[in-house]
Amino acid sequence: MTLGVFLAVLGAAFLHALWNALIKLGTSKVGGMVILSIVEVPIGLAVISFAPPIDPAAIPWVLAAGCTHFCYKFFLTYAYDRGDLSRVYPIARGAAPMVVALVGAFILADVVAPFEYLAIAVLGAGILLMAKGVFTSGEDRKMLPFALGSAVATATYTMIDGMGARVSGAPVAYVAWVFVADGCFFTLGMLALRGWDVIPRNWHAWRMGSFASAASYGAYAVSIWAMTVAPIAVVAALRETSILFAVLIGWLAFGERMTGEKALAAGVIVAGVILTRL
Repeated sequence: MTLGVFLAVLGAAFLHALWNALIKLGTSKVGGMVILSIVEVPIGLAVISFAPPIDPAAIPWVLAAGCTHFCYKFFLTYAYDRGDLSRVYPIARGAAPMVVALVGAFILADVVAPFEYLAIAVLGAGILLMAKGVFTSGEDRKMLPFALGSAVATATYTMIDGMGARVSGAPVAYVAWVFVADGCFFTLGMLALRGWDVIPRNWHAWRMGSFASAASYGAYAVSIWAMTVAPIAVVAALRETSILFAVLIGWLAFGERMTGEKALAAGVIVAGVILTRL
């Protein structure tokens, strides 16, 4: 992984934490995610109009990605209804790199060195330590199944997107098509489940949701591009440093409690990031 790719993935990690924070900030997490999904469609179509066409062989990957993104968003929004950003986010993101690395060793073509797996393991240890507080701080454990479901969906779409972008021959266009599929699937799915009232009617919610959607696209596009030039498992692990950004946002912007355990976990995550550069 080159320095440029390394810095780009860190930037994507910040954007990912930012859009999650914006969804968490809203009074209706599901409503905010619906707005984000609606705005994804014109963003995707705008990019498609300027990007080269994707290989038709990538279409099944686009549809599969749209389905897994629906599951990811569904579980994540319900988890945020029940837990803090600094707890839900580590659990939702923490298990994903481990699943990607373990499954990827058998079904992906990437060659990941043992030392890179050590870096992934250190990152995973820090993320899991960050999530440990749900058991010791009296927080709502009902959010755990949703957060874990989100983690499984994250691992699944990470591998789908990494392979789909390679098959497409045009990673930027591939991301745009996934955005269109994702936005349509989630919006239509939530309308079917909860009716028209799920769509917020105030301008502030639309402004926040639109900004979150733009940040989501930036984070997603950079990550997918990085997976075409670096091992998928390493990119997936490095972008989990968004945990550090999410904890800082939760602490500084939302007033969530910063404990010694959280600080230690943040240090372990930073150590994992350094290991990916050695």
